[in-house]
Amino acid sequence: MTDPVPRLPPLLEAVLSVGTDLGLRATLQRIVDGAAELTGARYAALGTAAPGQDGLAEIRTAEPARSARRTTAGRAEAGQPGVGQADLGQASVGRSHDFVGVPIRVQDEVFGTLHLADKAGGPFTDEDEQLLHLLAAQAGIAIGNARLYETARQRERWIEGAAAVTTALLTGEAAADALMTVAERARILADASAGVILQPTPEGGMEIVTASTHEDPGDIVGTTIEPGSPVLDQLLGGEPVFIDDSATDPRMTTRVRHRFGPSMMLPLQAAGRLIGTLALPRRRGDPPYSPVERLLATQFASQAALALVLADAQHSRERLAVFEDRDRIARDLHDLVVQRLFATGMMLESTQRRTPAEDVHDTLGKAVDELQSTIQEVRTAIFALQQPPAEAPTTFRGKVLRETAGAAAVLGFQPSTRFTGAVDNRITEPAAGHLLAALRRALAAASRRAGVSRIEVVVDVTATLPDGRSGVRLTVRDDGAAEDPDGRGRRGTTETWQSPL
Repeated sequence: MTDPVPRLPPLLEAVLSVGTDLGLRATLQRIVDGAAELTGARYAALGTAAPGQDGLAEIRTAEPARSARRTTAGRAEAGQPGVGQADLGQASVGRSHDFVGVPIRVQDEVFGTLHLADKAGGPFTDEDEQLLHLLAAQAGIAIGNARLYETARQRERWIEGAAAVTTALLTGEAAADALMTVAERARILADASAGVILQPTPEGGMEIVTASTHEDPGDIVGTTIEPGSPVLDQLLGGEPVFIDDSATDPRMTTRVRHRFGPSMMLPLQAAGRLIGTLALPRRRGDPPYSPVERLLATQFASQAALALVLADAQHSRERLAVFEDRDRIARDLHDLVVQRLFATGMMLESTQRRTPAEDVHDTLGKAVDELQSTIQEVRTAIFALQQPPAEAPTTFRGKVLRETAGAAAVLGFQPSTRFTGAVDNRITEPAAGHLLAALRRALAAASRRAGVSRIEVVVDVTATLPDGRSGVRLTVRDDGAAEDPDGRGRRGTTETWQSPL
């Protein structure tokens, strides 16, 4: 055997080069390039024992020069043995005339095999094989360090992602936005094709309610896993599911499964409560998830579920605080303002009865009417404070207030609203729909008139219709500019609608 000492400097250079980069892919590339340079091989490749475990299948040297390809082809035509670049992945450990392969071990695990072929200037020698074994030993240490570094970096990214999700959820996002935050962040961290949130349906299945993808996710949202699906029992039971190929796995039954390859389906579960499932499918042909990625994604899902529960509890506390504050304001308005206004009105009515002067009598009458209108508006405000702020109103009174509040954004001021009688108890559904449509038209027309600074809306369920029946009357008055039929200008418009109860 030839003494390898004369080739020690190139070996040391190759060994030092292998350990100069902490990235796994860069380290493997340096191993392959260093082995090719050390032995003079035109082709070199490193095939991993578990393709996809580290997100890698095979590392090769760059495409050889045209002259090298001609040399290999010439050898094949002359009947001499030769291994092309496409054959390296299937080559085994050992040495032949034109090929050598040495295993690379990381601790007690065979990481892969370093293959070299088509040495320039002659066949591979025992010296070449010995040098490659020395390089492979150093490469195993470098790969182990690179793996630890990659794992630490991955863990750091997932921890930062979980912290970012928690911060975002606890800043008061709506429920739908919170789920999208979880799905999008998980998709980026896992390098997945999509981030999907599924939630249980009343029928016993699971439905995709949120999806984050590179393209439009509209055709994914709404996809349902029907009851009876093999994977459903695991998901509803809060168990993680790992799939190598969504398109061919018999457990997958959704209509979009053919788009995806490797996938993780992780429970969003906290304090015994199953919020849903986080699915992270990759494209077909992408490497499967490694054990480290599965562990980190599972931990992320647990933390995200806890953050969702905490965010929901925080939102509930905030809503409760709003309701308590509104209830306090409503009590203050009722107990102080309304009672004082009512007492003042009674004093004015008493004074009106004792005062014979006509002008004073009219003035007091107007003052009493204004106080009664004020009392009605305060009571309306009290009612509005008692309604949930984020829910659509279900009563007629609430719907009228919602229409006037919407008009206030356009008008720049809040229309005055007054109700007379038991509005919510007496108005039927057909009459309510007719009156609300009329109210919308009247408010829209008032917003288009010039000079409108005040609008008064009155709903009276004590009205009597022209035919003598009991009914409801809606009156909308404004002080904007209008025209009489004779073309003369005037101020103010009054529109009235009536409907039987």
